[in-house]
Amino acid sequence: QVQLVESGGGLVQAGGSLRLSCAASGRTFSTSTMGWFRQAPGSEREFVAAIKWNGDITDYADSVKGRFAISRDNAKNTVYLQMNSLKPEDTAVYYCAATRTIVAITRRDRYEYWGQGTQVTVSS
Repeated sequence: QVQLVESGGGLVQAGGSLRLSCAASGRTFSTSTMGWFRQAPGSEREFVAAIKWNGDITDYADSVKGRFAISRDNAKNTVYLQMNSLKPEDTAVYYCAATRTIVAITRRDRYEYWGQGTQVTVSS
């Protein structure tokens, strides 16, 4: 069992930066693939980024490549999402998720555990 709590969301102007954090509880964090997803009003929840258990493999949605960076600190049971050059279209609720799988990690249905989400709003 893994419990996830996101933090770090807020209001930022276009071009600005935010760093989201996701604190996990549970002994399986260090062996879990961690992902970030987001959901804008009226839209489906979409993949943003993922990182495998030891951090050696990461994956990103095309829309955020070169602007966002996912990282993890297994000693702190925390995964991060550094978001730079933010755009108004990045506005969404951002969710942290965990899965034991190491395949198809961009798929929402592969994730077993989810946080409650944190709001990110980018003004133009």
